[in-house]
Amino acid sequence: MTPDATPPGATTPRITTSPDDGVTRVGPDPHPITHDLFLSPVPPGTGWPADPATASTPVARTAGDVATLAAAANTLADVDARVSVCRACPRLVDWRETVARQDRRASFADQPYWGRPGPSFGDPSADTLIVGLAPAANGTNRTGRMFTGDASGDFLYAALHRTGYANQATSVAAGDGLALHGIRIVAAVRCAPPANAPTPTERATCATWLGRDLELLGDRLRVIMTLGDIGWRGVLAATTALGWDVPRPRPRFGHAAETTLHTPTGHPVRLVGCYHVSPHNTYTGRLTPAMLDRVLTGLRD
Repeated sequence: MTPDATPPGATTPRITTSPDDGVTRVGPDPHPITHDLFLSPVPPGTGWPADPATASTPVARTAGDVATLAAAANTLADVDARVSVCRACPRLVDWRETVARQDRRASFADQPYWGRPGPSFGDPSADTLIVGLAPAANGTNRTGRMFTGDASGDFLYAALHRTGYANQATSVAAGDGLALHGIRIVAAVRCAPPANAPTPTERATCATWLGRDLELLGDRLRVIMTLGDIGWRGVLAATTALGWDVPRPRPRFGHAAETTLHTPTGHPVRLVGCYHVSPHNTYTGRLTPAMLDRVLTGLRD
């Protein structure tokens, strides 16, 4: 452990540490809700709100490891834990951890950054799944919770609250009391990618985690809503690999586009598209609150 420079006004020492897992971390800094101190990236099992992993959670370091560990995950909680410590994509690992250590947004510079893949969030017994693109560098990569701490999340959770899926309209940080009912959120890619652009190989590796999610949900799953084309294609890739019946030619993504997939048992699952809740779409009016509300409300049909 070696001392680092102490920023002006800092009340806790800045440190750089290389623990047994080989991850370089900085901190500690106080969590914005609990005020507990955490290193960045956050070591698993150190008390971060809703951290699904422990220090003994197995870590995937290759695409082969992902396949092995996903197949051996017996519950959705197991998948979340193993996802949250995954290190299978070197470029994504380097990016998410570099942001967490040294490239933080100025307004969050005094906060710890999760700096790990984003586990799912929501109701574990839900029959409805939202599949997004990937975590944001200063959103999920900072807070450890899907669509939390950025403008995309503000837009999405306000809509989930208006349509009865969320107990509150705001999503600030893990531990803020937010809960979802009847719906669960995952991402096609679980790590923040540079320029918000995961590579085809990274998407294929992460599709294995999504596939195991879908297997464990089984015939309880009723509808999948994707936010954007990458989520749509990720679902089609994962379900095809699982042997689901996918229409041919492959259905194309569009806002409010809909098709029906069938699990190997013949169980129907609706696939519904929605423009992504990115600032590019919401600030320009391509996706309005009313448009999102209509899609969310329609998921109950």
